[in-house]
Amino acid sequence: MIRAVVFDVGECLVDETKEYGTWADWLGVPRHTFAAMFGAVIAQGRDYREVFQEFRPGFDLYAERERRAEAGQPEHFGEEDLYPDVRPAMATLRADGLWLGIAGNQTVRAGKLLRELFMDDVDLIGTSDDWGASKPDALFFERVAEVVPHTVDEILYVGDRVDNDLRPGAQAGMHTALVHRGPWATIQWNTEEAQSLPTFRIDSLLELPSLIAEFNAQEH
Repeated sequence: MIRAVVFDVGECLVDETKEYGTWADWLGVPRHTFAAMFGAVIAQGRDYREVFQEFRPGFDLYAERERRAEAGQPEHFGEEDLYPDVRPAMATLRADGLWLGIAGNQTVRAGKLLRELFMDDVDLIGTSDDWGASKPDALFFERVAEVVPHTVDEILYVGDRVDNDLRPGAQAGMHTALVHRGPWATIQWNTEEAQSLPTFRIDSLLELPSLIAEFNAQEH
């Protein structure tokens, strides 16, 4: 049975196109050049943060986030950056009686933005900064399991990455769903793990309610 659904943030709920564009601007790099390097780094299986090193060796992402904030250009996302299926999918899942959560690798500042957007829509919002553990570390998924009021095998973790979401989520004993959008899912979609690991492969979050209902019916 699946009784709880926990969502990743970037490229699952939030379209990060604008945010990465502002990073390119901050670095003084053409946006299409930054995007091309971003895709190359992902395709090579490297950490996305290495993209910044390619343009500025020694780049400290945490420190630069603070510099941006001090310069009046903090990281930001709002209602306009949510994928259009997010609100209706959450509403249907909640109406179906499922426990809902949001948990991703996010800063304290991003956590505040998430709470402003979703406090009335989900049961819990947790971030890597809150928990002192970040994906794909097993400790992050242990934290998720601790805060969800159901057993780990009743949790569905929804994300866009095989390496950060599906693999560690499955290793933790959770069900997983891979949503086909954003650079990671687009590049990883046809890999063996992307096809074999997830409980569900979806193009839209709107597919989840019926898939979960069918899955749960088979479990009875």
